[in-house]
Amino acid sequence: VQLQASGGGLVQAGGSLRLSCAASGRIFSINAMGWYRQAPGKQRELVASITSGGTTDYAEAVKGRFTISRDNAKNTVYLQMNSLKPEDTAIYYCKGRIVITGTWSTDDYWGQGTQVTVSS
Repeated sequence: VQLQASGGGLVQAGGSLRLSCAASGRIFSINAMGWYRQAPGKQRELVASITSGGTTDYAEAVKGRFTISRDNAKNTVYLQMNSLKPEDTAIYYCKGRIVITGTWSTDDYWGQGTQVTVSS
């Protein structure tokens, strides 16, 4: 199983970016999916999560600015980021809790990370 994240980049404060993360491989189903971020010198933190049924949760720092969504048919999760601030600068990682076809085991899988840089 692989998760491939994309969509990061350099943007000015107040701008927008849309991150995507596509899962591939021997996937039977995907339960919760989420986006995390890690800024230099800081611990990785949860930004937003979404269940298979579409229930979402957000970190206080991004509420009202970020929107998480998913396309179950494409095994893809998105993060729309609006009104970006310099403090949003970090490497963004996606994670999926995936049930593997055949073994029926459930494990967490991480994407490789995508850099988001917001200039002031």
